[in-house]
Amino acid sequence: MSKFENTKLEDFKGVWVFCEQREGKLMPTDLELLSEGRKLADELGEELCGLLLGDKVTDLAGELGQYGADKIFVCNDPRLAVYTTDAYTKVLCDVVEEKKPEILIFGATNIGRDLAPRCAARLHTGLTADCTHLDIDVPAYVDFLEKNSTLAPDRIANMKKATVKVMGQDHDVSRDLKMTRPAFGGHLMASIICPRFRPCMATVRPGVMKMAEPNPARAAACQVIELPVELSDRDLRTKVREVVKESKKLVDLIGADVVVSVGRGISKDVEKGIALAQELADVLGGVLGGSRAVIDSGWLSADHQVGQTGKTVHPKLYIALGISGAIQHKAGMQDSEHIVAVNKNSQAPIFEIADYGICGDLFQVVPMLIEEIKAAQASKLA
Repeated sequence: MSKFENTKLEDFKGVWVFCEQREGKLMPTDLELLSEGRKLADELGEELCGLLLGDKVTDLAGELGQYGADKIFVCNDPRLAVYTTDAYTKVLCDVVEEKKPEILIFGATNIGRDLAPRCAARLHTGLTADCTHLDIDVPAYVDFLEKNSTLAPDRIANMKKATVKVMGQDHDVSRDLKMTRPAFGGHLMASIICPRFRPCMATVRPGVMKMAEPNPARAAACQVIELPVELSDRDLRTKVREVVKESKKLVDLIGADVVVSVGRGISKDVEKGIALAQELADVLGGVLGGSRAVIDSGWLSADHQVGQTGKTVHPKLYIALGISGAIQHKAGMQDSEHIVAVNKNSQAPIFEIADYGICGDLFQVVPMLIEEIKAAQASKLA
């Protein structure tokens, strides 16, 4: 193999997604990232490719093709059956050095958070971690800033020029991936580019990208290509003897159709407020969430957090109880199909994005909601 030169940007083509599987099952993040990758690849006029590592996982490639991939590269080896940092880093970097993708995206899962930085260091390129938004197209990026940032209009207008200073020289960012991620605990949003090295690498927070509808015709057109694997026991410094799963049950915010979240408004009676929200969630067949203030106060565990520094959700129904609607929280739930807000403050920002708003004390409103919902459910059964 010729020497890998990651500064010759013209040699790198295509948008690639690392497709994570565990025990022979694809992760939902794979499908989200392929859906987003399709958009990015179309903007660049390039192919979208998936990279799947494991042992006897070729049959999984067909499902990935339904979400927009032009090609799925598969690496099979018994040593890849269970994730280890050494094995996956070696194989993935070998493939990247040979195929030279322009963009490489990982899910910000436990595996992605471990694997992506190892690969970025070995490939000597940049990595932006925990992204919540990706753009190639400059007008689309400017539109995102206008809707989701507090930047002054003149600062945003400068972005339309599509040039920045890199090492003292003007650099055209029209083909660069603009990677946006929370910074300083979610109080700021940072947009980052990787202008000098390739591939441009990012990890993306699960749940933030919308999954496209599966298209069987795309699956039929997708090429599945098995690549040779050069991996020996000498490449592995660790071996997995046993996988023990933790029995603790975590709340599934991302997969829920209904999310009922509580905010600082429950502070006058935290225990009662959480109990009311949980009861409302139960009668609706949903799950309980919370704002960052609730999690930071220790009222709910971290797996309940909705927002930029928590989970991004897209349920059919999102009910915000006593949540003011800070921009960090809205970013994590504003794409819900229907939003209902209950807050005593009629000027609370949450009402700006709510489909239905109730200005009132949640301790009085929620019991009435529960009673009405139970009555409606009973009438249907009668």
